[in-house]
Amino acid sequence: MRKLLLLSFITLNFSALLAQSSTYWQQHVDYKMDVTMDVKNYQYKGKQEIVYTNNSPDTLRKVYYHLFNNAFQPGSEMDARIQSIKDPDGRMVSKIKVDGKEVKESRIKTLKPNEIGYLKITNFKQDGIVASAKTVGTILEVTLAKPILPNSKTTFTLDFDGQVPVQIRRSGRNNVEGIALSMAQWYPKIAEFDFEGWHADPYIAREFQGVWGDFDVNITIDKEYILGGSGYLQNQNQIGHGYQDAGVTVVYPKKTKTLTWHFIAPMVHDFTWAADKNYIHDVVKGPNNVDLHFLYKNNPKTMENWKQLEPLMFRVMDFYNKNIGNYPYKQYSFIQGGDGGMEYAMCTLMLGDGTLKGILGTATHELGHSWFQHILASNESKHPWMDEGFTTYVEDLVLNEMAVKKEENPFKGNYSAYYKLVESGKEQPQTTHGDRYDENRPYSISSYVKGSIFLSQLGYVIGQDNVAKTIKKYYQDFKFKHPTPNDIKRTAERVSGANLDWYLVDWTETTNTIDYGIAAVKDNADKTVVTLERIGRMPMPIELAVEYTDGSTESFYIPLRMMSFEKENPNPGVKRTVLNDWAWAQPTFEFTIAKPKSTIKKITIDPSGLMADVKQANNVYEIK
Repeated sequence: MRKLLLLSFITLNFSALLAQSSTYWQQHVDYKMDVTMDVKNYQYKGKQEIVYTNNSPDTLRKVYYHLFNNAFQPGSEMDARIQSIKDPDGRMVSKIKVDGKEVKESRIKTLKPNEIGYLKITNFKQDGIVASAKTVGTILEVTLAKPILPNSKTTFTLDFDGQVPVQIRRSGRNNVEGIALSMAQWYPKIAEFDFEGWHADPYIAREFQGVWGDFDVNITIDKEYILGGSGYLQNQNQIGHGYQDAGVTVVYPKKTKTLTWHFIAPMVHDFTWAADKNYIHDVVKGPNNVDLHFLYKNNPKTMENWKQLEPLMFRVMDFYNKNIGNYPYKQYSFIQGGDGGMEYAMCTLMLGDGTLKGILGTATHELGHSWFQHILASNESKHPWMDEGFTTYVEDLVLNEMAVKKEENPFKGNYSAYYKLVESGKEQPQTTHGDRYDENRPYSISSYVKGSIFLSQLGYVIGQDNVAKTIKKYYQDFKFKHPTPNDIKRTAERVSGANLDWYLVDWTETTNTIDYGIAAVKDNADKTVVTLERIGRMPMPIELAVEYTDGSTESFYIPLRMMSFEKENPNPGVKRTVLNDWAWAQPTFEFTIAKPKSTIKKITIDPSGLMADVKQANNVYEIK
């Protein structure tokens, strides 16, 4: 069974590589780790072996590792950022009084030596030869003992000592929901090297990127702790805790104090786990025979919410499979981790003490990341909108699909949030690195909201059917690769036949806005002349709806010249007239309605509400 799984991932990965040109390459890394956790002092020791495959045309003389735990120390870059940013994450600060005024103080700043996080690396060797390794904040810089030639492999070994920090964000111990260990970003993780070079980003609080490979991990911990996380448990009938096969009773020898959990995770780019003595562990069969694990606190106040969540997540995964592509692994774990929600390979760590609606929204969003971050894996540090935004898009789609009362436009709230960001004057281009937004809120709206509008508005531009096909083809062509913004754009072009470079450039690389208006409506004998104006810099094709006093309606469509494309009628039951195209350089556009002005009740630009026009007031001409 395990060999077949590994073989299927090799086949999937090879076929995915063929989707790009023959010059495409990506690195590969296989991990073996043995770690022992001391649950009394929250410290752990480990050994790591990595087989690193250099598929690049470059000769590598250095490599870099992430040491994420080191961020949770006073004076770290993460600590400095919390203190300097105008709107720090509320989970990462404490409110204190200074001279009678309430101020926000970094929680990292006040950590004591036994509360900080750290990863200390020793005995680093390359193919058995000592290499020079230097720790610089959250990065380990390694000068290799010998260069890694193109298309060759090398083996790195090291020892590491870690301390689990008091939970500030994502990873840590004994958080507000009482979870003992949330072990995210806990091990030395080699940085990504791709066609752009090394991505050795310091850990300041944002997102992650990784190199695909197979993980083989042994975790030794007190026998009373129940674990959940990435991968497939290999020794379930020795471990028990709800993982054992049906009919098997697990009995530990009397002197057993610890258990060693053995996990294998094929073709992933991260490995995460959590542990607590009071987890309830349920397993539900999901779509395509995927095991859905639910690990949550034995809390009478919230247990029923988690039980009700289980069949709902079956429906969510089924929707994602049908509308994006099949989930390729055979397990996924929803784990109460006690801090927000964060996606990891084959699992999420999420808050668990909220309402059913709250945990459903979090679980739905984090599961969506499996497709857009852990299978497609765009560079979320550089292009967070490609993951967060696309995940938000499918989350809104499925929650609306499951709702008793469905919204005609389930993305309406996203547009409102985007308009407020534009009005604030704080918007930055989506090409801004995730760590370097001036404030947290503009980052969030740009990534989650404007990223989602990229797809919902694309439906306005090329049609909903074409967007649905684009998402499926994008997933099929680029799974187990690292697609760039150009890849989603080119996929949409291949599906629709439209030219869309303008769309990618204006929407993601600038803060240009869309603003069209109805400038004039005038009588001309027994006809009506309508003049439209483009006020914003970003162009768009234009759809107009005309309502007449007799109750009839018709629509007009103005193609955008630079698209070389005509969208199909989104409402076949309504008469539609396709007008001449509108060139961007022309600030106005005039057309004629073959009825007098007196018969017109209302003219509306974009009745769907899917075009992100930042000033709606001039989009409607209405005779009241």
